Amino acid sequence: MIQIGAVFPQNDFPLDREAIRDFAQSVEQMGFDHIQTYDHVLGANTDRPDRAKGFNYTHKDTFHEPFILFSYFAALTQKIGLCTGVIILPQRQTALVAKQAASLDFLSDGRLRLGVGIGWNAVEYEALGENFQNRAPRVVEQIRLMRRLWTEPLVTFEGRHHRVSDAGILPLPIQRPIPVWMGGAQNPNLDEENLDRVLRRMGRLADGWILTGPLTEAAGQRFTRLLEHASAAGRDPSKIGFEGAINYRGGNPDVWREHFASCKAAGATHITLQTRGNNFQSAAEHLDGLGKMVKTLRAA
Repeated sequence: MIQIGAVFPQNDFPLDREAIRDFAQSVEQMGFDHIQTYDHVLGANTDRPDRAKGFNYTHKDTFHEPFILFSYFAALTQKIGLCTGVIILPQRQTALVAKQAASLDFLSDGRLRLGVGIGWNAVEYEALGENFQNRAPRVVEQIRLMRRLWTEPLVTFEGRHHRVSDAGILPLPIQRPIPVWMGGAQNPNLDEENLDRVLRRMGRLADGWILTGPLTEAAGQRFTRLLEHASAAGRDPSKIGFEGAINYRGGNPDVWREHFASCKAAGATHITLQTRGNNFQSAAEHLDGLGKMVKTLRAA
């Protein structure tokens, strides 16, 4: 059975603590399986001539820090899953992310699914003191190190980018290790060499693939290739999840059902419903839209 989640639409959501509280509790009461939130630490000023292109978000877009937000949600809810979709991992210190994730997983009783990606915003990397140019190879080492920190009381690790000398995390997470899903390979214009490199990396490392858009036929074909890479790396492809998104856009149940059927055909294990980008002005509109969608798709 496909798990259905809800995106917390933070860019379109009021800066109101009570409304944020009500969102988390309401989507749990509606029967959603997880809440997903996306991540940026800083927004760039796109009026700067050297920063004018390639930015999906700016300094005018609201972003809550995911670990803090999910700690708040964990205290307000009982069972709904918490999924980052996605944390920009290479712009963060690896041991600190491992510690934050372990603490959140422990305090939420094992409800965290850590979605990670390498990002596109060089401004954030610069401000956080990390190298934007080597983010792809570093994320591989980061995931391997985090999994060891989540499962071993003491770790000694000597990598190209990280060194840990006989140290560990306490408390360890409930899930050992925490599931790590990856974003990426979503650009339809990726050349074949770069596409295969991303799919191969996910096939070796990821517990699942998170897409922020619909599961198209092309995405399904890419997932098949990802599973082939996983099998070649000696992993069990049946253990790798696949998540797509369905947007409220237009409010047409027939379109939702069509997209849901496409997700099933592509082999999706998870679907996240989105209301962002629909000019909703209130928290109530977002919750009403999500309620209509989940009711329709649970019956599909």
